[in-house]
Amino acid sequence: MSDIIIHTEELVKQYGDVTAVDHLNLRIGEGEVFGLLGPNGAGKTTTTLMLLGLTEPTSGHAWIDGHDCTRESLAVKKEVGYLPDNVGFYPDMTGRENLLFSGEMNGLSKEAAKSRAVELLERVGMTYAADRKTGGYSRGMRQRLGIADVLMKDPRIIIMDEPTLGIDPAGMQELTHLIRELSVKDGRTILISSHELFQIQEISDRVGIFVGGRMIACGGIEELGAQIESDEKLYQLEIRAEKAGLRREEAEELLMKLVRGIPDVRAVQRTQTGMIHIDAGSNIEAQLLTVLVGNGFVLREMHERGGDLYEIYRKYFEKAGEQNGSTDNRNGNGESQAGFGQKLAGILR
Repeated sequence: MSDIIIHTEELVKQYGDVTAVDHLNLRIGEGEVFGLLGPNGAGKTTTTLMLLGLTEPTSGHAWIDGHDCTRESLAVKKEVGYLPDNVGFYPDMTGRENLLFSGEMNGLSKEAAKSRAVELLERVGMTYAADRKTGGYSRGMRQRLGIADVLMKDPRIIIMDEPTLGIDPAGMQELTHLIRELSVKDGRTILISSHELFQIQEISDRVGIFVGGRMIACGGIEELGAQIESDEKLYQLEIRAEKAGLRREEAEELLMKLVRGIPDVRAVQRTQTGMIHIDAGSNIEAQLLTVLVGNGFVLREMHERGGDLYEIYRKYFEKAGEQNGSTDNRNGNGESQAGFGQKLAGILR
């Protein structure tokens, strides 16, 4: 790994009896894209607050580029740009005017701010909307303008909170390409907090899986996948099959019952995509096909799983005893993550 630029050591944050962050040890290299992955309420926002010096840890330490995040928070803010999950702009001002305001607030002269705004609007693909009022922007447009806004201060490090949430597939592809370019082309360090597995897998060099305030796994996708396979010794399949005369739900119930009867099958469950997921201790494809044909099923789709972020996340999540996760969208202070996002954006401009 390259030189460490973000570093935490036994970082803890407690709110009364609630431990929001539990002894976090994190190392992020300069120029790396690091995905902090976990459900809402896992402690991701609280971690961001401590890294930005906006709340003090109960114990432990955090440093960014050698600066203590608690004692040297002003030095940290000079090097870090923050993109919240819901970027706020002055709605009666145009995109260009918002960038100019942000640039001058960060010490740029009017001419320097104008020049940089033109360059960044082009880079994020927002020149066409630069002189429209931001109150009429879509979410994807606000996110792209938000990246331009962050770049007005030319930070070495960018922290993003759910940057792709609520964006259509085309806009998401453009945004993820831009985020990756900020690391590869610019050499900036990117920390992305998200629960969007696919996007995190697409753009991150490494991921940290965060559950219940704890970092339960950290590494590259291949590294984590290999560890899971080694620990679990699982052969994983997903199938879709139909049986004439039965409704889909009835066919699935029968299929799951039949598959559970195959020797060495350990678990069978439906997925969110409508497939039947099978965990087995060995390759059961031959037995599975025999069962399907013998019971009048037509196989429509079958493929192996394992080694992708979905499976990695699912397995580590189960191991942590948090299979259902947390749906609470509030931090230890009782304030919503969206509220914190707006507050952070204002402070860091």
